[in-house]
Amino acid sequence: MSKDFYSSATIFNSGKRFFILNFGISAILMLFFCPSCFLSIDGIVSILPDWIFSFLMSSALSLGGFKVEEYFDKRISWIEKPVTRLIWTAASYMIYSFIVSFFLVLIYVLMTVDGVNLTNINWLRMLNSTLMPTSIALVIITIFISRSWLYEWRSAAIEAEQLKSEKLASQYQSLKDQLNPHFLFNSLNVLSNLVYESAEKSAEFIQQLSKIYRYVLDVQNKELVGLEKEVMFAENYLSLQKIRFERSLEYYIDVNQMKGLNIPPLSLQLLLENAIKHNIASMEKPLKIFIQQTPDTLIVRNNLQPKLTKEAADSGIGLENIEKRYALLSDKIPKITKTSTEFIVELPLLTLEKP
Repeated sequence: MSKDFYSSATIFNSGKRFFILNFGISAILMLFFCPSCFLSIDGIVSILPDWIFSFLMSSALSLGGFKVEEYFDKRISWIEKPVTRLIWTAASYMIYSFIVSFFLVLIYVLMTVDGVNLTNINWLRMLNSTLMPTSIALVIITIFISRSWLYEWRSAAIEAEQLKSEKLASQYQSLKDQLNPHFLFNSLNVLSNLVYESAEKSAEFIQQLSKIYRYVLDVQNKELVGLEKEVMFAENYLSLQKIRFERSLEYYIDVNQMKGLNIPPLSLQLLLENAIKHNIASMEKPLKIFIQQTPDTLIVRNNLQPKLTKEAADSGIGLENIEKRYALLSDKIPKITKTSTEFIVELPLLTLEKP
């Protein structure tokens, strides 16, 4: 079907709704002024001129309201200039309503009152007769102003929320994009060191790394991942580091209640990587990492034995990345505590909202 057909159908439907609305308004007015007239055919016939006049008045005032609203919607924003819009809309419509009401009352009087013409008409009485439809117009414009303001405010609110969501999604994607090259770069650094130490360890490291990197690729487009999967990944990651450090690294995982709980993906990997990067791990001073759970948080802590190197002083992207991702996902933030003997990070556990 052509666009002209759809346009014609839309105009027809709008016209039909407009007719029904104003017919209903005029019927209510007639019922209010003369309820007994609706009890017989003769009664309805007797009020027919008044009914037609009420319908024409209601239609004229409603049409004016739509047109005034349509005109100013394109020129003055409720959001940017609410006072200016209110003054212009109200003033324009009230002037329109007075003029239209005056002429409709004039035509009605000339057609229905015997002996009255333009030479002997009581113009003061005409003005008084115009007051009632003008008062009705005041009610109508109040409705139109409220409707117009609410529609524009709703549209602005939806647009602002969409822009906010798009911005947050872009920021979150940017943070996640840091993780893949960061993880791969650090893993290859470890591998380059192992190559010179042991070919057997290097081969084992590569096999374990391939399994772990598959998980990294699986979660790279997710905002949240199940706690069970992340803990399993952390265990695999620590076992990978165990190949390199052997007895210089000890880890303990005590997590039991994981169903329905989530955290940002690779959060544990970043914390574990930071712990290994910034602390001494040796046979004499093994690095000890603990992953424990409370009802609302996942606690990652390690004994504090910092390296005295420039690389160790650099905090990297780990903690900052995690904090920013939590800020974009919820109102909960990680808690970081540093004592003389331990470094502790508490990650809030998040639940997915049910639709």
